Amino acid sequence: MIGIASAWIIVLLLGGGVALDRVLVNAVTRNFDNQLEYALTAMIASAEIDPVGEVYFNRPLGDQRFLEPNSGLYWQISGEGHDDFTSRSLWDRTLEQVVPHDDLGIHLYDSDHFPEEPLRVVERTVTLPDSDVKWSFRVAQNREGLDAQVREIRTIVFNSFLLLAVGLIGMAALQTLYGLWPLRKIRKAISEMRNGQQSRVTEPMPNEVTPMVDELNELLEHNERQAEEARRHAGNLAHALKTPLTVIMNSATAKADDLADTVIRESGIMRRQVDHHLARARAVGRRGQALSRSRVWPSLQAVERAVGRLYKHVRIDIDGDKNAEVCVERQDLDEMIGNLVENAAKYGGGSVFVTVETGDEFVDLLIEDDGVGIPVEERERLFNRGARLDTSKPGTGLGLAIVRDVAEIYQGNVSLDESEDLGGLMVRLSLPKSRN
Repeated sequence: MIGIASAWIIVLLLGGGVALDRVLVNAVTRNFDNQLEYALTAMIASAEIDPVGEVYFNRPLGDQRFLEPNSGLYWQISGEGHDDFTSRSLWDRTLEQVVPHDDLGIHLYDSDHFPEEPLRVVERTVTLPDSDVKWSFRVAQNREGLDAQVREIRTIVFNSFLLLAVGLIGMAALQTLYGLWPLRKIRKAISEMRNGQQSRVTEPMPNEVTPMVDELNELLEHNERQAEEARRHAGNLAHALKTPLTVIMNSATAKADDLADTVIRESGIMRRQVDHHLARARAVGRRGQALSRSRVWPSLQAVERAVGRLYKHVRIDIDGDKNAEVCVERQDLDEMIGNLVENAAKYGGGSVFVTVETGDEFVDLLIEDDGVGIPVEERERLFNRGARLDTSKPGTGLGLAIVRDVAEIYQGNVSLDESEDLGGLMVRLSLPKSRN
């Protein structure tokens, strides 16, 4: 930021300095030229032709420097066929025209005709009354004074703009360092958090960085919640596996006759627990993704095809909002819908009806079947891990438990009710609506 500001300041000051230099130099030069033009006009106004055809002044010029030899201010009148009429200041020198030409208007130029004395020359060609000769009037002045003024102006401009550049760059550097200083505080706070000295950025910050600090604190809180959930899930899984492992170890130690059956039974329990906690872990890991957004209708169609191949005798109908979107990862959405539709197909009477309804905050998926339904007092128990009311059909009893846990991770919920149209069970899965 300091480098960019410095480069921009230098570019602007260079442009401004060049422009100011041209304005001041042109002003000084124009003032110098105006004095020469004034002397030239006075010469022309005083010039006349004498009886023998030579030019003379009817009154002397006012500037005494024309009378002092080598004074640095000179005049000369030249005409074809006539001797040059020169000022006494030229002494034995003459002002020669480099390229002969007629100047009907005023002509200004620099001349190096005198090697030791650079000149500024103004000339004009005039035809005087009673004369057919074109007389060339010239006034020249040593331009060392003009050059000295130009050098002085450029020195002042350069020093002033250099001082201004140093001041502006220094101010930009101080402003940048002062403006970014809170980031050093944040870096220090993060270092202290890494060393365990504090858990949040608590030091007051300027308004410009307060939103970033708030987001950082919320991220830390979110990570702590996830870490706590991970620890809790690990503890729950360890606790859930402890009992089956104890049963297997006891049976193995006692060399029980039904050891094989015990191992198979307890291994199935452990597998169900592992599947359940893996599903929760996947959902928790994907919940933090900023672009968790899925369309409901493609998931329903994919589940309909998959379940239709498994249960060919079941008719599955879907209806509702085809454009509904939810804030859920596609894989988790497919798993929740797949569990609910498969349960409806497995335990229903052959018909499953899925409806998608979009509300202000949530998208509701209603999964209805034509089975025998579930008594009200038994519905809550179905959400327990491994709970099954019908043990005649294969399954793990984790379907509704997984659906509820994953839905709650995404701030949704699952409820059970009776289907008014089909007479069986109706499961309402409510998921947060995606915001465009």
